[in-house]
This record gives sequence, structure tokens and C-alpha cells, in this order.
Amino acid sequence: MEHAAVFRLIVGLGNPGRQYAGTRHNAGFAVVDELARRCASDFRFEPKWNAEVASCGGRLFMKPQTFMNLSGEAVGNYARYYRLEPGEVLIVIDDVALPFGDLRLRKTGSPGGHNGLESVLMHLGTEAVPRLRVGIGAASGALHSHVLGQFTPDEKAQLEDLYSRAADAVEYANAHGVEAAMNIYNKKTTV
Repeated sequence: MEHAAVFRLIVGLGNPGRQYAGTRHNAGFAVVDELARRCASDFRFEPKWNAEVASCGGRLFMKPQTFMNLSGEAVGNYARYYRLEPGEVLIVIDDVALPFGDLRLRKTGSPGGHNGLESVLMHLGTEAVPRLRVGIGAASGALHSHVLGQFTPDEKAQLEDLYSRAADAVEYANAHGVEAAMNIYNKKTTV
């Protein structure tokens, strides 16, 4: 039986700046925002990590401010400084390969074409980093425009539930282990 994970660092990936707020690519930011909200913890900018951070019960929530493709710099620097093992870090990212509303937890794996996750894995030196992928739906046109675009009105109406379920998945994985959480949250769903 797998022991509960103890994530000391939970990172939501996204892009900083008002022009990116609410975009599909910032789903990771939105999930850690929900986790921090549940703890009544506010984010503050920490220049040492070039990230917004919020703490809660021995965990740190992080939103790197380096832009998506360089996210690994903040994560790697923090993990090295505090000597975190890869299994103590959880990355939350958007995923165009998943239908909107689906969640996928994994203990390890390739970046799957996600440049932000690729940066994190490179800076941590391993693919054995747990991650939660949040389905944002496939692009009907240019991928760049899709991930940096806003959600449709129908999708926006479902975001609160999606981000809440994603935060539930993180909390469950932290309490019961990633594999146990995978059995519950990795099912196809309609939001």
C-alpha cells in the first residue's frame, strides 16, 4: 500500500500578467489559487524564487513569475535550496490533450509536449515528479491562440467546479497517495 504523499511544494504553472489572467494556459495558477483560498492564505511575491508564494500547514504553493517556458528555474531553485525530493513536489498544469474538465494525476512521465513541465523536469533532473493535468480541451485552430485564449462562456460557467475538483484531487493525493487519488480522479468526467 502506498504511503500518503507529503507535498512540500505545490506549483501551479501559468503566465504572469493581467493579459494572461483567466486563460486556458493559466489553469495551474487557478488550482493553486483555490488551494490557497481554502487555507485563507494570500500570495505574495518572493524575489528569491521569482514566484508568488503562499504557505499552508507546512506546504508552499507557488506560481512562478518567469513565464511558462522558464517555470523550472523557480521550482528547481526552491527544491535545491530546501533539498526537496522530486516526490515532495507536485506540478499542476493545463493539458490540451485532455477533454475540458478531465483530470489526470501521474507520479512520473514525460512532459507530453508541455514546455512548462519540460522546464520543471529539466531543472529537477528527473521525470519522476508527480503532476496533475487539467483538461482544457483540444485546439480547433492554432495551439498558441488556444492555450493563450479565454475559455468559452459555457466553459467559464464550469470553471469553479473544475478548479475545486482539481484542488480536491491534490488534497486527496497529499493525504492518501497519488495512486489512490488516481483511482478516483483519473476518470473521464463531464464538468
